[in-house]
Amino acid sequence: MPDHERSRLSRWLLPHGTEPDPRFTLANERTFLAWIRTSLAFLAGGTALEAFAAEAFPSPLRTWLAVLIIGVGILIAAGAAVRWVRVERSMRTGRPLPIPAIVPLLGFGAVVASLAAVAMIVGSRV
Repeated sequence: MPDHERSRLSRWLLPHGTEPDPRFTLANERTFLAWIRTSLAFLAGGTALEAFAAEAFPSPLRTWLAVLIIGVGILIAAGAAVRWVRVERSMRTGRPLPIPAIVPLLGFGAVVASLAAVAMIVGSRV
């Protein structure tokens, strides 16, 4: 596709290389959307923790856990956007795909969220 047919945003974000097979670009978008769904789950989980776990955790701890879980959700959303651009640029220039740096963050966030859920369940039964 000639450069003048691409949008200004496309030329700014993806200035070099050639158009990849549309199937790969669409697969990259689906992966981005999966990361965004995960991010939204963390945002909802942090909000629910703060709103509904008053009996399970003392207020300062509950608030900090909620902020941590919401923060992980925000970082996953930002990481998803950065990853989408990096993968798209790699495909356009024929370079190897970057490793997903947000995977360790997601693992850490899942552990924290899981521990908070277990503590809420144990705390509600005591």
